[in-house]
This record gives sequence, structure tokens and C-alpha cells, in this order.
Amino acid sequence: MHFEPTYENGELVLPKIEFDVIPHQAIGIITDLKRKQLLMNQLADRSQYHLFYAQQNEYSWLTVKELIVFLIQVTERNESVDRLLDYFALKEEQKTKIKNLSPSKRMYVTLLRIFFAHQPVVVLEEPYLYLEEQDRRQFKRVLDDLLPGKQVLILTSNLEDALISCDSVYRLNERGFQRLDIRDTEEEPRNVQKQDEVNITLQKISTKRKDKVILFDPPEIDYIESVEGSILVHVSGEEYTCALTLTELEQRLANFGFYRCHRSYIVNLQKVREIITWTKNSYSLRLDSGQDAGVSLSRSKLQELKSLLRI
Repeated sequence: MHFEPTYENGELVLPKIEFDVIPHQAIGIITDLKRKQLLMNQLADRSQYHLFYAQQNEYSWLTVKELIVFLIQVTERNESVDRLLDYFALKEEQKTKIKNLSPSKRMYVTLLRIFFAHQPVVVLEEPYLYLEEQDRRQFKRVLDDLLPGKQVLILTSNLEDALISCDSVYRLNERGFQRLDIRDTEEEPRNVQKQDEVNITLQKISTKRKDKVILFDPPEIDYIESVEGSILVHVSGEEYTCALTLTELEQRLANFGFYRCHRSYIVNLQKVREIITWTKNSYSLRLDSGQDAGVSLSRSKLQELKSLLRI
């Protein structure tokens, strides 16, 4: 799959992107609204892609059963209506008009259109955004069943949503297009822990979100903070927990331009845009991270930091 670069006012907002969409696997791209729209726009005229848009709606005046019948007829599928109602877990809602369903159930029913898509590649924009937990599980089951015969690309702004179904996840932002190193904690929890303990020069920082271990290259990290005993690693406006202490992280990241600017903060000096003086004894750092983040700076660290930044 490839995308051509896009410029706005002379600024590159979408780089040239090329990657393989692997059969039987789902790929996720985490990005913002503007870039999601640019990606979808480039795919719109390609016949091999079935696109699902975040704001897409179904025929609200139909009942759930009527919609399933309609989709079977339109796509000329040899399917039993009753079997599909069972498979989609919609028996109880079959006589309900789509407009009268809950927002979550209405989105779930709308998403089912991909089951009938004939195109080999399905592209989904924010498929899990409006789904409650039960509908999320149901849709994931349907999507997993489709994977043997489809290639799936999911565009989302939420990492957790990408992790639900995707085997590979990329991040697309102002810094470019990068693949995230993600592992199932169920697969190698002891190996990951051992790697952290033994290979302290490893150029990856191991973090966790839900049941996934996510490895970041140091330059991706904006800053790290300690909050009520938890270590939070901040990357592009999102935070991830880390099992290492601030002292351990300070030692590991020292050669990558990170600085312990406060007892509770470590900052990536490459991201520092501004030193702000609030009062005689109060300072903070404004970061150029795309999220306008601020980090506390200890008074005792001010002169040392200025020396490091040569200002």
C-alpha cells in the first residue's frame, strides 16, 4: 500500500508512505484527524478498497432484519437471514428500527456492512470509537473471522483501539511514519523483563498499556514523570506506564539527550522549546511535542540546564 506526499502551505503534512498489507493480518495507523482524512481521500478512487468512514450512517428507517435482508440482496450473497442475525448477535434487535437503537448498537450495525464487502482490502476509520464493551467484542469477533479472506487497515487516533485488532501498528505524525514495536505480554513477559535487567544499553524503553508491551525509541519520548508512585512515559500526547524507576530511566537515557530537570521529571532536551519563568523560584519547560506540553523545572537545575543548552 502506498500514499503520495501531501503539502499544505509549503509544509509536508503527509510523507510518502509505503508498506505491505499482509494477508490475514490487520494493520493500524495512529494519527490525527487531518491525516486520517488525507489517507482516506487517497484511497477513495481505488477500486480494491472498501472504505468505512467514522461518520457513516446506515438506512435508519429500516429495521435491523430489513437491513440484513437488503445487504444480502444487494451483494447477492447466499446467506440465511436468521443465521446472520444469530451470528451478529442481533436476534433481540431484529425488529427494531436502526434509528431507535442505542448509539453503540447503531454503530455496530453500521460496521457490519464490511461483512458484505467484495473488495479484498477493508479500510476502517475509527471503528471502535462509539462502541461499548459488548459491541466491541462482537465486532472484533466478526473482524477476526473476516481476516482469513481480507486485508484490513484501521485508522485511529487511539492506541488502545489499534491494539484491539491489529497485528502491526504504525504512528503517523509531524515526525513521519514509524512502526511501533509491540509485543503481547502473554508471549514473552519474562524475556522482556530479563532484557530490561541485563541489557541496560538497549535502545528501547519498555512500556505497557493494558495487555501489551510497547517499546519506544528514546527520540520518540517527550518526557517522563512520576505520579503517585507510577512512572508515566509521555509520547505524542499519550502516556504509558513503565516498570523502571526514574533513576533507572535517567541512567539509561543519559546518552540520548535526556535530563532530570525535577525530582519527578525527566525531559528530552531535543524537545525543549522555551524556559518559562513564573516567579522568582518557579520555572517550567515548554516542549515542542505537538501537544504544547509543560514540564516543571527545579530552581536548582536552572543554571545547569542553561549550561547544557548553551544559553
